[in-house]
Amino acid sequence: MAITIFTLLVLLFSIIIHEIAHGSVAYYLGDPTAKYAGRLTLNPLKHLDLFGSIILPLSLFFLYSLAGTAGPIVGWAKPVPINPNNFRDKKWGELKVSIAGPIMNFFIAIIFGLAIRFIPMPSTLLLFFSIIVLYNFLWGLFNLVPIPPLDGSHILFSLLPYRFKRYQIMLQQYGLFILVFFIFFGGLELVFKGAFSLYFLIVGQSVLTLL
Repeated sequence: MAITIFTLLVLLFSIIIHEIAHGSVAYYLGDPTAKYAGRLTLNPLKHLDLFGSIILPLSLFFLYSLAGTAGPIVGWAKPVPINPNNFRDKKWGELKVSIAGPIMNFFIAIIFGLAIRFIPMPSTLLLFFSIIVLYNFLWGLFNLVPIPPLDGSHILFSLLPYRFKRYQIMLQQYGLFILVFFIFFGGLELVFKGAFSLYFLIVGQSVLTLL
């Protein structure tokens, strides 16, 4: 139970730091919208989304519990409000803001992963660090999936020519349904395998030997 609680806390604060990264880059680019909305804070209440932060993670947790198995738990926070019209970089501003969140998660995962690799530590701390590494890789990769409301969709829309605008509108309309289908019908397992691979690349050993 302690590991489950710690995992949920890691997921929560990985999401929060991810959102702060979005807002901080937007602020750096000249848009104070997130700052004025109070989103550049570690206070969870400012970031929680009813479905993405509470209902979905708890649903996955109870489904795994009923099935008697373990599996990845994901979620998301309320999108950070931004106003691209304020960006000094009009061409690539949205892309920079969108990619900042996953980059922050990868950065956290790499720092803790290198600590595991090069610093001797007791088994309990090793387990906790491993959860931080694995779930930050998982969260970073999950957000790169190009389905709204995830960052991957904003990155994709920033790169697509204007003639694909109708596909963008369609994805935005049905994105949440597509994402739920993706999560519950195999997509999440693919993302989890990717996180395991990145863990092995940085740490030098399989996470399965620890969890």
